[in-house]
Amino acid sequence: MAEPRTGPLTVAGRVLAGTLSVAVLGASGLVWYEYRQLDSGMVKSGALAEARKNAPPHLDQSVNLLLIGLDSRKDMDGNDLPKEFVEEELHAGSSEIGGYNTNALIVLHIPANGGKVTALSVPRDDYVQTVGADGKMHKIKEAYGIAKGAAEQKLSGKGLSKPELERQSREAGRAATLQTVQSFLDIPIDHFAEVNLIGFYDIAKAVEPIQVCLNNPVDDPIVARTATHEGGGTGLRLPAGVSSLDARQALSFVRQRHHLKNGDLDRTHRQQAFISSVVYKLKQDGVVGDLGRLQRLFDAVKKDVVIDDRWNVLDFAQQAPNLTGGNVEFNTLPITGFKNIGGQEVNTVDPGQIKRIVKQLFGHEVPPEPVPSDSGEQVAPVVPAAFAVPVATRTTTPAAPRSTHYPRTASPSAPPEAPSTGPTAEPTPDLPMQGPAVKAGGIPCVD
Repeated sequence: MAEPRTGPLTVAGRVLAGTLSVAVLGASGLVWYEYRQLDSGMVKSGALAEARKNAPPHLDQSVNLLLIGLDSRKDMDGNDLPKEFVEEELHAGSSEIGGYNTNALIVLHIPANGGKVTALSVPRDDYVQTVGADGKMHKIKEAYGIAKGAAEQKLSGKGLSKPELERQSREAGRAATLQTVQSFLDIPIDHFAEVNLIGFYDIAKAVEPIQVCLNNPVDDPIVARTATHEGGGTGLRLPAGVSSLDARQALSFVRQRHHLKNGDLDRTHRQQAFISSVVYKLKQDGVVGDLGRLQRLFDAVKKDVVIDDRWNVLDFAQQAPNLTGGNVEFNTLPITGFKNIGGQEVNTVDPGQIKRIVKQLFGHEVPPEPVPSDSGEQVAPVVPAAFAVPVATRTTTPAAPRSTHYPRTASPSAPPEAPSTGPTAEPTPDLPMQGPAVKAGGIPCVD
């Protein structure tokens, strides 16, 4: 087995806004003593050890980090978050809604040479085979909750306290999520970070106001949940163009899925754009290098974040500038369509296609596909054109909906450095991604 990879603490969330806080810590040159002080109080997880047992092999010295946004209305001890906060302030529904679904899954691939970071969002409703849960086909977001529920039943007779039962069963959920993502993408996960709703809110509160940009105005009225209607809506109302958001609005911005042309898929692009906006803001505000402001930001992050116990922030110091300098491109993995299975609407996917896309994006050799002959026998393999010849266009899976609005980069009012204008997506190989790429380094406009 390869030597353990080390990488940054990266903060996951619906849009994982706290990724930057660790990146700037790594880039600021703090001494080890100060790192140890900041590291104290973090919740560490050993779930990576279980995932490493059957992880795909490393093909190089790059680092893969999985950022997990947990749709849970419970704290680390399993207690409901305050109702007045979750339901009345955030309009996020009660603790029964969302369960332990992982509604944001983003892999950051940091190449060994410190080049461009590739970020891949996995749509939460992709219908895949779970690993470490029950081994059956489910939406990928459900692997965590299935494994957690099974672990709770197994541990319930051992006399554990409620906080300890919660801790151990969540570890099973994390391990199942890591293993399922590894299997689906055919890559090893070296590090991960997890945050829930209140964690994201605290992070957004620490950096507000945050500028975002919309291609179109949005109006997402709240519909109450009843016995016959699941309800929904965030209450978000914003005009087209650039808006400055507080923490409550920020959470609504990344949670909205109703009244969007492509629903959850558009929400994924919101997540990506929000990360870019936060990174840009903190860089322009001069947070990088300001120890006092970094400490306050990190204190807000570590209250609600779980990271793997193999993380070492000093080893990330050389790579951190690529996260803070805008050298990150976000893509959303494609789906092939929609299907109703067991009363649930799911995203259908082509697992073989997904694995080939990931390998090409990460700079690995793409294995050719065997081509069946008329007799049904396998003949000499060929490399599909979409994975062999780089061209300057991007396609979207025909069977899946797509936005007709390609992101552009908007300029916030009087920034120290104006972001570049024009499309955020640079020319890339002709890969069937789910919509356009979102490039960091400014304030991308999305639907």
